[in-house]
Amino acid sequence: MKPLVFISSLFAITSMGVVGQESLKPQINFRQYASSADLVYKTPVSTSEEGLPIGNGVMGTLQWTTPTSIRYQLNRTDVFGNNAESNNFYERHTDYCGGVGFIDIDFPNYNDLFSGNEFMQHLSCYTATIATKGKHVNTETFVWSDEDVMVMNVAYDESSPVVVHLRSLRPLITKTGDHSATSSLKNGEENTILLLQTFKEENFVCKTAVAVKIVGVPSKSRFANETDITLTTIPENGNDFQVYVASVASFNEDADVEKEAIQKLQRATGLGYDAVLSHHQQWWKAFWEKSFVKLHSNDGVAGKIMENYTYFQYVMGSSSRGTYAPKFNGMLWTTGGDLRKWGNLFWGANQSCYYNGLFPTNRMELMKPFFDMYSQMMPSLERAAVQQWDSKGIFIPETVGFDGLPELPDEIAKEMRDLYLLRKPWDERSDSFNEYAKTKMPFNSRWNWKQDEGWKDGAWHFSDKGGGPFGHVTHIFSRGAKIAYQYWLYYEYTQDKAWLRERAYPMIKGVAEFYRNFPHLKKERDGKYHIRHVNDNESVWDGHNTVEEISSMMGIFPVAIHAAEILNVDIDLREQWNEILVNLSPLPLSNAHPELNGKPVIFVRSLLPVLKGPASRVPDPNTMPVWFFDLYTLASTDQDMMQIAQNTFDAYFPTGINKDSPVYVLSKLPVVGAQLGRVDAVRYLVPNQIETRETEIMRNRMDLREGFQTTGVQRLGRAADALHHALCQSIPPSPGKETVIHLFPAWPKEWNAHFSLLARGNFLVSSKMENGIIEFVEVKSNSGLQCNLRNPWEKGKVSVYKNGRKVFDTSNRHISVPTKPGDLLLFVNNQ
Repeated sequence: MKPLVFISSLFAITSMGVVGQESLKPQINFRQYASSADLVYKTPVSTSEEGLPIGNGVMGTLQWTTPTSIRYQLNRTDVFGNNAESNNFYERHTDYCGGVGFIDIDFPNYNDLFSGNEFMQHLSCYTATIATKGKHVNTETFVWSDEDVMVMNVAYDESSPVVVHLRSLRPLITKTGDHSATSSLKNGEENTILLLQTFKEENFVCKTAVAVKIVGVPSKSRFANETDITLTTIPENGNDFQVYVASVASFNEDADVEKEAIQKLQRATGLGYDAVLSHHQQWWKAFWEKSFVKLHSNDGVAGKIMENYTYFQYVMGSSSRGTYAPKFNGMLWTTGGDLRKWGNLFWGANQSCYYNGLFPTNRMELMKPFFDMYSQMMPSLERAAVQQWDSKGIFIPETVGFDGLPELPDEIAKEMRDLYLLRKPWDERSDSFNEYAKTKMPFNSRWNWKQDEGWKDGAWHFSDKGGGPFGHVTHIFSRGAKIAYQYWLYYEYTQDKAWLRERAYPMIKGVAEFYRNFPHLKKERDGKYHIRHVNDNESVWDGHNTVEEISSMMGIFPVAIHAAEILNVDIDLREQWNEILVNLSPLPLSNAHPELNGKPVIFVRSLLPVLKGPASRVPDPNTMPVWFFDLYTLASTDQDMMQIAQNTFDAYFPTGINKDSPVYVLSKLPVVGAQLGRVDAVRYLVPNQIETRETEIMRNRMDLREGFQTTGVQRLGRAADALHHALCQSIPPSPGKETVIHLFPAWPKEWNAHFSLLARGNFLVSSKMENGIIEFVEVKSNSGLQCNLRNPWEKGKVSVYKNGRKVFDTSNRHISVPTKPGDLLLFVNNQ
C-alpha cells in the first residue's frame, strides 16, 4: 500500500480515497477567529462617535462613557421622521431618522468612576457583548439577537445610588411647517418608565416607544425634568442587577407601541438574564460559523486586513437584519440625536458599499433588508416609470426615500415628462410646476436639479444648478440595473427558484422593460441603439451612450432573457430584449475623443455631446459599472476587450500602484483590480482603502466621511468585496452564463490565507494557501449543480475526490464535476 500523504493536517490521501474530516469547519476556532476584531479601550473615548457598537440588526447603539456614567443613544433602522411625500424639508440636511431615545446609567456619587488605570471597555465580536469596567463597577451589555431588547448586567460593589436616565432626543414638541415631532415621558406599571415619540405630516405617521425596567433590586421612578425620566436604585451587598431596555416602531397610527414595548420587556425578563444571554450567544456562534477568512503576513498587513474584514461582518450582523437597510450615513450608530447630514434618503452608490460584497459570506440574512426595502417600494417605482419618464417597467432612482417615490398630480407629471425628456424648454416651465417643486426635498433624485439660494425676506429661495432639468442624480437609470443585478446574484448564489420567480424576476424584468421603452433609447442610422440625454453617475450630465447606461443594458438584458428561460415565461419579450442587446451601441471608448489619440484605448464616461462633465475621463471609480455586470472577467474569451479593461485600470495609476497610492472611501478600484487579477491592487489598494487618508479613522474603525452624524464603515465594505474577489471569484464569461470558480486569482503569494466562502451555484468553497502553495480545495455542493473550477495549479495534475472516493485525475485547465446536493468535493495537487 502506498504511504499516507498528509495535506495540511486535514486530510490523509491514500490510493483508495480520503481519510479525514467531512468539513474544514471543526478545524477553525471561531471564537479565536472572531475575537481578532475585538476592540479594547484602556482609556475613555474623547467623543461619543468613538463608542463601541452593539445591535441586533434592527435596534442598536454605540456605548461610550463619561467620568460618572455609561451612555447610549438607542437607534432603529425603521424610524423615519418623514417620508417621500414630505413638503417641509426643502432645505438640505434638515430631515432626520433613526433615533428613539438616550439611555444613561449614572453613578452620581463618584466623579471619576470611569477613568484611570482601572478603566476598560471590551467589545467581544464573537458574543456581541460589551464589558465595561470602572473603579467600583463592572457591566456587560448586549442587544438581544432574538428581540428588540438591550440588556445590561451591572455589578456594583458600593451601596450608593445608581440612576438610569431615559431622555428624549429633542424638546417635547418640535414643529417644522405642518410636520410635528412630539415626545412624552411616563411611568408604567411595576416601575417601568417609557418614552413615546410620534412623527406626523399629513398622512404619514411614525410612532416609537422605549420601555426601561430595572430587575434584581428595588427602584423608584421620577421626572428629572420635562425631557428626562429616571429610575433610581441603591444596590445592597454588591448584588448584581439588570437594566432592560425595549423599543418598538410602527408606521400604523393605531399601533399601541407602548403595549408592544412592555410585552417585549416581559418576554425578556420572564426568561431571565442568563437565558437571554445564552440565546444571544448561540445566534452569534452560528453566525460566525457560516464562513471565515483567516490571513497572515510577516509584515502584519494581511492580519490587519483580516481584523477589519471580520469587524465589518460584525457591524453588518449588528445592523442589517430588519425590514429596512441601515442608512450609509449613521447606520445604527448616531449619538447626537436623529438629525444627520444628507437626511433620511438612501443613496444607491453609498448603500452598495455595504451590500455588493456580502454574498460570499454565506450570510444571506444580511441581504434581506436591502431586498425587502426595494421590493416594498415597487408599486411606486412602476408608477414613477410612467409618470416621470413616459416608460414602462420600474424606475429606481439613485437617491430615494425608504418608501419610494410619491404619486404626482397628472398635470405635474405631464409637465415633468416634457421637461425632463427635453420636449419642452426648461425656461418655459409653468408657475404651477415651480410652486409644486418649491417644497420638495432637493436630494431626492426627482428634484435634484434644485439649487439652494437660502432664506431671504422670510422665505426659502431656490433656483436650478445651471443644467435645466439635469442635476447630479436626476437622469441616472443605471442604479436600477445594479440593484436588479443584485437580485439576480442572490439567485445565482442560492439557486432559490422561488426567489427568482417571486422576487428577482419582477425586478429584473421591470428594469429591462424600463430601458426597452425609454423614449431616449432609439435605433439610429448606424443600426445601433443609442441612449441620449442621460447622466453618467454624478459627473456627466446630458450625455450620449454613457458607460454607466450602456454597461447596465449589457448586463440586465442577458440575465432578463436567461431568467425568463429558466422560468419559461415571456417568450415575446425575450426576443425583443435580445434584439436590443445584439444591436446595442458599444461601450464608449477613448478613440472617440481626438485629444486621447495615440494613448492606449480605455473606456470613457460618455460620447459627445454632453451638457456638463468630463466625458473623456475614465469611468467613475466609485461605481465602475463595466466590471459590475460580469462583462469582462477572468473567464472572458474576448481578450481585446479585456486588454481595454486592463488599460482603463492602469489609467487611474499613471505612475503605478504602490504603498502610497491613495484610495478613497467609496472607490471600487481595489475591487476592480482584484477582479482583473491584479495582485498589486490587493497588496496595496486594499490596505490603503482600510486606512484611507481621505478621512479620519476613529478608534472604533468607523469614520465620519459624510459629515456630522454619519458614522459608518463604507470603506470596509468595499475592502471586503475586493478581498473576496482576490481569494475566490465565481464568475461567468459574460452575464447569465455558466459560472467558473477561480481561486486566489489576485492573491500575493507571500501572504497566507485560509478561507471558506460561498460561490455562485451555491457551492461552499474552502481552500488554503501557505508560503505561496495552494494546499487543497474543498467544495461542498449545496444545490447539486455542475462544479466548474479553473485548475488552481494551472497545468498541474489534480486528483478529484467526491465524498471521500477518487473520481478522476486531470491536468486540464478547466475542471468540471457533476454533483448532487450535499456532495463534498476535494481537489488535491499531485505534483
